[in-house]
Amino acid sequence: MSIWWSLHLRREAASVPLARRLLLGTMETAGVDPDISYDLSVALSEACANAVEHGGDRARGGPSEAYRVTAYLDGEKCRIEVTDSGPGFQDHPPVLTTHTDAEHGRGLYLIQELADHVHIGDKPGRGGTVVSFDKVLKWREDAPLMAV
Repeated sequence: MSIWWSLHLRREAASVPLARRLLLGTMETAGVDPDISYDLSVALSEACANAVEHGGDRARGGPSEAYRVTAYLDGEKCRIEVTDSGPGFQDHPPVLTTHTDAEHGRGLYLIQELADHVHIGDKPGRGGTVVSFDKVLKWREDAPLMAV
């Protein structure tokens, strides 16, 4: 079983719950364990919030109006990518923090805690950032699209 979808979203706060609901609906329909679905939906929300807040394209003199979310459910793994057109990290690696009073970095830390594998880096070519993460799926016993 394989499912994938891709969204081109406006950099607006209202886009974050839209992406999250689509992911949760897809996983529920496929029969993914609710705990796994929840973890991935929180990680997706954090990645989308980062794209909304930081994903503008300063090099072109203004903010980019959109970012992209792509989700792949393939066999026993789900992979999610959130790509924006912002300045990227410009040779400065992202700062991950567990301090609750820190202004930045908590979302990236949370993504790392909720996913099995995480890659955060600059988008090749025209700039921007790619946050990709994956998690091994667990299935409900009555899952209609369970991996075989």
